[in-house]
Amino acid sequence: MSTAPASLSPAVLHRLVQEGKAPRLLDVRTPGEFRTAHIRGSYNVPLNTLREHRAELLSHLDEEVVLVCRSGQRAREAEQALAQAGLPNLRVLDGGMVAWETAGAPVERGPERWDMERQVRLVAGSVVLVTGLVGIAVPGAHLVGTAIGAGLTYAALSNSCAMGVLLSKLPYNRGPRTDIRTVLAELRSTR
Repeated sequence: MSTAPASLSPAVLHRLVQEGKAPRLLDVRTPGEFRTAHIRGSYNVPLNTLREHRAELLSHLDEEVVLVCRSGQRAREAEQALAQAGLPNLRVLDGGMVAWETAGAPVERGPERWDMERQVRLVAGSVVLVTGLVGIAVPGAHLVGTAIGAGLTYAALSNSCAMGVLLSKLPYNRGPRTDIRTVLAELRSTR
């Protein structure tokens, strides 16, 4: 039985950052999401990269680590991966970047991009709309929209999203590829 990871509120993290006592911040979103907006001083280690290189990251994360994503879901997955690898002192930013920005905390901004949730809504809604309209002339076409609806229902129940995973692989979302050697060198040089 797993327990919920410890969380840290945006207000507490913001105070720690202002006091110069910020823990290591690992942002596990895609490089594209990270470039759009991130907390100053955070390191972008996308969830898949983190899972693949968690053993290498362990030796560079000996102090408290706060994991950040859009809403907290991917950060909780990253917490599980790092905890299984033996890293203590993990926390998740409660509510992720959404809560951080809502609290009025500062962010570093780059080129604006649509977040993954918005992209999923666009693709799913478009497929349902088009297959519903095509279904007027082509019997059975509406079943594609029904399959999308079933997939979204499963995504909500399982707290996963296959469409989001597929969309994250598009060039628009990838941005520059995260080089783990660069991240490790930055982690080494800052503490």
